[in-house]
Amino acid sequence: MATPHPASPSCRQKPRSSFALALVACLYLGLATSPADPKPQPPLPTIRLQIGTNTIQAEVADEPDERITGLMGRTHLAEGTGMLFIFRQPRPLGFWMGGTLIPLSVAYINASGVIREIHDLHPMVETPARSTFMDLSYALEVPQGWFYRQKILPGDRILGLPAPQTAQPD
Repeated sequence: MATPHPASPSCRQKPRSSFALALVACLYLGLATSPADPKPQPPLPTIRLQIGTNTIQAEVADEPDERITGLMGRTHLAEGTGMLFIFRQPRPLGFWMGGTLIPLSVAYINASGVIREIHDLHPMVETPARSTFMDLSYALEVPQGWFYRQKILPGDRILGLPAPQTAQPD
């Protein structure tokens, strides 16, 4: 059986119009968004944190869905801002960047507010940056390199953190 020529009437409009109609339907229904391109969550309430002479305005992710979504889908994070993740029980942490479009740095912090580790995270990398410490109650994500530019190191203390008990359990 011969394949119809692309200019023949049987090949012209039906495939294109069906495809176009399906694409419009997917866009209308929001089905064209893939897990790698998630919808960003609305801005969360913020708090002001102090690290030495530096201040940072951080959105607070203290509910399970907020912690899961984090900064996924965002296209910008201004200098001096970030997102604070609060965990009710101390634990090891491992943050990954699936669905996150901007480069970040993350500080893993214990319940006393002491930064234990800092890791750089790269957009869309799904391999977690696992902590070596097991006693972590917070993670603070900021624009990549912000800690370095501010000369903030492991061992520095963050002031203004809410109590870990304010976080909703996982």
